[in-house]
Amino acid sequence: MVLGGRPHLNSSSEGEGLRSALFLPPLLLLAACQPQSETYLFPLPDRPVAPIVSPRYSNEDARDSAGEAERVMALAGIRPGMRVADIGAGEGYYTVRLSPLVGPEGRVLAQDIVPETRDALAQRVQREALDNVAVKLGRPEDPLLPDGSFDRVLLIHMYHEIERPAEFLWHLRADLKPGTGRVVVVDADRPTSAHGTPLPLLLCEFGALGYRLEHFDRLDRTSYFAQFAPGAPRPAPGEIRTCPAVGGAAAT
Repeated sequence: MVLGGRPHLNSSSEGEGLRSALFLPPLLLLAACQPQSETYLFPLPDRPVAPIVSPRYSNEDARDSAGEAERVMALAGIRPGMRVADIGAGEGYYTVRLSPLVGPEGRVLAQDIVPETRDALAQRVQREALDNVAVKLGRPEDPLLPDGSFDRVLLIHMYHEIERPAEFLWHLRADLKPGTGRVVVVDADRPTSAHGTPLPLLLCEFGALGYRLEHFDRLDRTSYFAQFAPGAPRPAPGEIRTCPAVGGAAAT
């Protein structure tokens, strides 16, 4: 099944529509790249964008030993029946741990913008028989998620790699479930050029798109957890302010 552009779901058909359109397990979803009229209306970031250096943030045993995923998913309130998107899923560290947590009635959509990474993750999903997981190819400026569908969208150790954060976050607003949808960011509190996002910059860029910080926690000396909810109305692309580059290690 090949899907082009951004799928749309209304509230009345969300349950069965999402299951049948996206989550016939294990399903590989291919999104055709199409021109986008808003592209040049969005402000570009006034700070470096870190390159994607690897589909793996760290080895899985080390991350498990640190209890990273367990703590992050607890802070995010992940529970059975939820629909969760894992953006920049890479090799699927979070994807495979989210699957049993949301259970058979929940769904996980693992997205990546690198075709080879997406393909390798799809193979892992099939190999591990994760029947509630679908894999999708997105675009750097748009995750291409179905509108109004997700309780949580996870951006784990990857926000600093988003080339056009204003455009990306603008599209993401529409993908959250009304009332319950939240965006979770896990990143290091250091400059984007050093593969992190300083907290003041993160708050500014999310605030410029009408998100409000709902919960914040330090995970260790450098990394943090930040959960955002829609707050103010989503601005028009030409009304989005540009945030100045700042350093890391902000005080809390």
